[in-house]
This record gives sequence, structure tokens and C-alpha cells, in this order.
Amino acid sequence: MAERDGRLIEVPGVWLDLDAYSDAYDDAYENIVFRKLERRQHYREPGVPSWEAFATGDWARAIELNERERGAVADKVAEDARLGVESRRVRIVEKPITAYIQWEMQYFRLLAEAGESIRVVDADQVRRWESAGPVPEMVVLGDRVLFEVVYDAAGTATGARRVDDPAVIRAAAAEIEELHAGGESLLEFYRREIATLPPPTV
Repeated sequence: MAERDGRLIEVPGVWLDLDAYSDAYDDAYENIVFRKLERRQHYREPGVPSWEAFATGDWARAIELNERERGAVADKVAEDARLGVESRRVRIVEKPITAYIQWEMQYFRLLAEAGESIRVVDADQVRRWESAGPVPEMVVLGDRVLFEVVYDAAGTATGARRVDDPAVIRAAAAEIEELHAGGESLLEFYRREIATLPPPTV
């Protein structure tokens, strides 16, 4: 990627806690192309009802709660259109598929069915950038700002590094676009790899 070794090494950035990250994100979230690269195979999402059910092993409840989000997801995608936000989300997936990915794909399916552009990329496609570690979790909002989202060892988001270097932003955006263009449709991946899986063991 723009950082080539899997990290945003030596690129100046400003640390933001979760509240500051949310505020900065919202400030830039209009009339942009939203690009997101997700690499980790496991996250913790405390406070998300479906994830809470999944984390306790209640798969049926997790699916039920996820389905209840369908209307809110449709509203989100419609609001993005109103704000002039066009999405390019790239989800890197390892094999075998983790329990978390199986859960996450239920929500991503709702996003894709509502019209968000999500592409799945096999982890082998990014290994050339990972000599020093996994590629970073990144959100790029147009040409305005790049956020490297930071997680603790358990996979809980702790904040983000804000990067404002235009050259880094452009390079990261271009490389996410390249991965997105070469990825597989989320819905095609879901039908082939996710829909037939048994409930995961957490």
C-alpha cells in the first residue's frame, strides 16, 4: 500500500480517541467517496446487540437481531446518497473463515442488498504489502483525510490516527480502489462461502 510494509510508518499523524475520531469523521462525511479497508479477522463490538448475542454463543438471536437492522441499514444507505457519499468498502478475508467474519457477513449482506458497494478480497492478494505486519485498518474520506483505525489486542477499537498528507491520502485511496475493483461481490461471496456454513462455535 502507500505504506508498503503494512503500517503507516513515518507518516505524520494525530492521535484521536474514539470521541474525537467520531467527530472528525462526521465533519468530513459529505460529498466524498468513502473508502474503507478492513483486514483483521476478529473484532470486539461491545454495545452492538447482535454481536453481544454472537459473543455469548446465541447464533439464532444474533441473526434475529441483525435482521432487525434491515430498515436502519436501508435508511443509512439512503442518507449516504442524500449526503453525496459513494462507498467503496474492501473486506480482506482469510481462510478458513473465522466465526467473527461469519457473523459480520450477515450485516454486510444487508448493506450490499441496500446498495452499498462491498467487495471481498482474499488475504493472499495483500501479502505483498505485509512483510512487517498486516496492512492497516483504514478509512479514507475523499481526498480530505485518512484515518488509521487502531485496536487493542482483543480487537476493540481504541481510536484512530488522523493523517492529512495529501500524497498519502491519494495513494491509499488509489490502492483501495484497485483492491475494490479486483475483489468479489459481497453477495456472491456470501452465497458461496457463508450461506451454507453451520452456526459458528465461539
